[in-house]
Amino acid sequence: MKNNSKYRIAVGLSGGVDSSVAAKLLVDQGYEVIGIFMRNWEDDSPQCTAPRDALDAERVAKKLGIPFHEVNFAKEYWNEVFEYFLEENKRGRTPNPDILCNVYIKFGALLEKAKELGCELLATGHYAKKYWNEETHQWELHIPADRTKDQTYFLHALSQAQLASALFPLEDLEKHDVRRIAQETGFANAEKKDSTGICFIGERNYSEFLQKFIKKSPGNITEADTRKVLGEHMGLSFYTIGQRKELGIGGVKDFPDAPWFVVEKNFQSNELVVSQKEDKLLADSLSAENLTWISGKSPAEKFECGARIRYRSDVVPCTVTLQKDTAQVTFKEPVRAITPGQSIVFYNGDVCVGGGEIQ
Repeated sequence: MKNNSKYRIAVGLSGGVDSSVAAKLLVDQGYEVIGIFMRNWEDDSPQCTAPRDALDAERVAKKLGIPFHEVNFAKEYWNEVFEYFLEENKRGRTPNPDILCNVYIKFGALLEKAKELGCELLATGHYAKKYWNEETHQWELHIPADRTKDQTYFLHALSQAQLASALFPLEDLEKHDVRRIAQETGFANAEKKDSTGICFIGERNYSEFLQKFIKKSPGNITEADTRKVLGEHMGLSFYTIGQRKELGIGGVKDFPDAPWFVVEKNFQSNELVVSQKEDKLLADSLSAENLTWISGKSPAEKFECGARIRYRSDVVPCTVTLQKDTAQVTFKEPVRAITPGQSIVFYNGDVCVGGGEIQ
């Protein structure tokens, strides 16, 4: 084994199986490893998993015989991530807080803490691949071996400096291998299910959660073609394009017994526009702003690439034309449910080159 003991690496231990195995792999490779658990959200609800996750993370550190630290970034998370999340929702958009969390919290505040503790790198349990390009002398972000778990979508806004300090030990592993390693190591969280929901806030009813922070603003639910009023919505902030559940409509006279979908949010009239025709969710173009590029600059003023318009959506071919700080994106084939506030992420083959916020 190569002697890596002179390198000190911090691992962001979340209490989940992925970060636990990431730490295990680094210990096995001879690195000096420390575990850090972040507490970024605090409330008394049963959906807040922080106390349980902290205990799981500490157990993993003890099992591996590595130092364990717990840090509280709840204030930073609120200021840098959650306030923006709320403001976007108030505008009727559907933001993705996980992306901001990676930029400002995990590879921001946590990375700074890791360096304070004398660590050269910060490792996480992300499924992503970091690659040094000898020709460009820059770091690249690649799709990992387990394409079904690929998390480059959430990491696309990292800078060169942040990527240089990042380490993704799971880059060449499949999820089933990660579970197997956790079981063989005897981790108590080996079968712990993957976390979902809003980053660090947990699995909650999205609408009910938002109602704690955003006032209701009721209006009509209107059918797209006939403009018939089908019911009343709570406020456009509590719905997203393509949504089909919790609309409170069904069995409408003169309409078939089929699902309803949100196809538009009309702010001028405060109408939630719905339809049973899924083709109304299809579009072949969008514009995006707040662009970021992992290399530090765009590939060209006009280029062809692949793009995702949400996490786990297919990578679809498109043409990107840059006009000042805006990207005009035209898809080769129509895509479903383009949602303002979500991110579009661009790919050149397996290389994630950057992205922006859908307008």
